[in-house]
Amino acid sequence: MTDLEYLDRAEALLATVEADCDRINEAGDADIDNQRVGGMVTLVFADNSQIVINLQKPLQEVWLAARSGGYHYRWRDGQWRDTKSDEEFFARLSQSASEHARTALVFSAD
Repeated sequence: MTDLEYLDRAEALLATVEADCDRINEAGDADIDNQRVGGMVTLVFADNSQIVINLQKPLQEVWLAARSGGYHYRWRDGQWRDTKSDEEFFARLSQSASEHARTALVFSAD
């Protein structure tokens, strides 16, 4: 993948996360404050815990840091996949955000 393709896909991922936060906040009781600075989105939950998603341009990866740990994702087969477990990005984000918010939350690429 070229650097431009990586940036397009990674920026689309961050925009989707932001849009999902807005959708979740409008639809329910979860209160997720999402802040974007450059290639990083920070999700802040009611208990002040955070999930940080940031771009690692030299590696062409997206990193996610949550209470449950740190995860590295690369674009493969049309999805962002964890480099160790092969877990899909939005599955991990949904699980981690649900743990932070203490309620079921769904983030999705669609």
